[in-house]
Amino acid sequence: MKKPSWDEYFMRLAEVVKDRADCTRRQVGTIIVRDFRIITTGYNGTPHGIKNCSEGGCLRCRRRDKGEINSFEYEESCICIHAEQNAIIQAAYLSVSTKGSTLYSTTNPCSSCAKMLINAGIVKVVCKMEHHDKEGIELLKKVGVKVEIK
Repeated sequence: MKKPSWDEYFMRLAEVVKDRADCTRRQVGTIIVRDFRIITTGYNGTPHGIKNCSEGGCLRCRRRDKGEINSFEYEESCICIHAEQNAIIQAAYLSVSTKGSTLYSTTNPCSSCAKMLINAGIVKVVCKMEHHDKEGIELLKKVGVKVEIK
C-alpha cells in the first residue's frame, strides 16, 4: 500500500471531521495544521448550546428546507458557523496560534471565511472546489496565501 502524501492524509481527516457537521444542506470539515500536527478541527453547524439544524435550530435553514426561500437568500440571517470559523474559534478558545499554519477543507472558503483565514495568519489552504462563493479563493491569492485545489 502506498503511503499518502501529507496533503492527502490531512484531506482524508477533514472528510472524517465533516461527518460531525449537522447542516441540512452541506457538510464541511476543516483541519488547521502547523508543522505536520493538527492544531484544531472545525465543522459547520449551530453555535454551542443551540439546537442543531436537523433539530430546527436555525430559522433560515428551516425556511430553506421547507422551500420558503431559495438556497442563496438571506445568508446573513443564518446562525450557523462555518467549519473554517469553528476551527479558528477553537484555536482561540484553546489559546493556540494559527499563524503560519495550513487549513485543509472539504470545500473552498467563502469570502467571509477567507477574510478570517487571512487575519488568522493562515499561509496555505488546501481544499476542494465546491462552494458557490469563489471570491474567497481570489481574495486568498490576492494577499499571497498559497491555495491548492484538490
